Amino acid sequence: MTYLAAPDRYESTFRRCGRSGLDLPAISLGLWHNFGDDKPLETQRAILRRAFDRGITHFDLANNYGPPYGSAERNFGTIFAQDFRPYRDELILSTKAGYDMWPGPYGQGGGSRKYLLASLDQSLARMGVDYVDIFYSHRFDPTTPLEETMGALDTAVRSGKALYAGISSYSGERTREAAAILRELGTPLLIHQPSYSMLNRWIEEDLLDVLGETGVGCIAFSPLAQGMLTSKYLNGVPDDSRAAQGKSLSPDLLTEKTIAHVRALNEMAAARGQSLAQMALAWALRDPRMTSLVIGASSVGQLDDSLGALANLDFTSDELDRIDQHAVEAGINLWARSSQN
Repeated sequence: MTYLAAPDRYESTFRRCGRSGLDLPAISLGLWHNFGDDKPLETQRAILRRAFDRGITHFDLANNYGPPYGSAERNFGTIFAQDFRPYRDELILSTKAGYDMWPGPYGQGGGSRKYLLASLDQSLARMGVDYVDIFYSHRFDPTTPLEETMGALDTAVRSGKALYAGISSYSGERTREAAAILRELGTPLLIHQPSYSMLNRWIEEDLLDVLGETGVGCIAFSPLAQGMLTSKYLNGVPDDSRAAQGKSLSPDLLTEKTIAHVRALNEMAAARGQSLAQMALAWALRDPRMTSLVIGASSVGQLDDSLGALANLDFTSDELDRIDQHAVEAGINLWARSSQN
């Protein structure tokens, strides 16, 4: 059946991205998991349609999302061609390059000009689009001059293959340097995508301050700590979970101490009339410097539950104080090496 987007799709929450002219939905949809060849295409289509119908205009991808690598972009491209092409100017599409992607020295990731620009061309071909709205350096590469990496982003924008430049998992210091280089080149840094959640609060040390000072937007990924900030692990490890399947969450991280904190947070969420996931998302949006959150969804129902967070984004100071007692570091930042260089 021909897809017609819901007429009330813009009755949703948008936020300005730093000091740019771009608005993003407070919640964006990430295609890291659930959009590879291990998931039915019709399930993916249902999630994408529902997301857009509910005002999610931003779909976040990367070259190696899958499995296998590239399949999330390819599957999205199939659905885009069938359902979303008439709405291209209503969408923000983003992709990234930084981790290993294809064999040989030029496809192993990093920040070289060769790798980044070749990867972008491949991503555009898989997605079937002429440009992406945001192209990210997916990680900081200490073995490549930052000028080369930022120069590649500048070229991507000047060539018309991307509208904006972004970075992901850069430290506060490196972010300031990257923003200065891009500003001098004439292609302002639009946005930074760091990991952030109640159990991974590293960006509060200095990155948010840097982003505020430089006028760069912030879009956090893994705001639910790879599923730990949901009801999924309160009573063990389900067979269909990321932890059980070895997808980015090691069961070793689910310690008794961490789960005790999660259970306490779950009780606070219930007192607010929210699910734990909803409260975790609302909490991550509490800072005005946070533009958006990238969430994953394995079903329409899970997507709808997450979007329910937008119904109650307010916290009292007492609530925030009590949350702080349990929103503690849990050693789950898989991207720490990139952001510590």
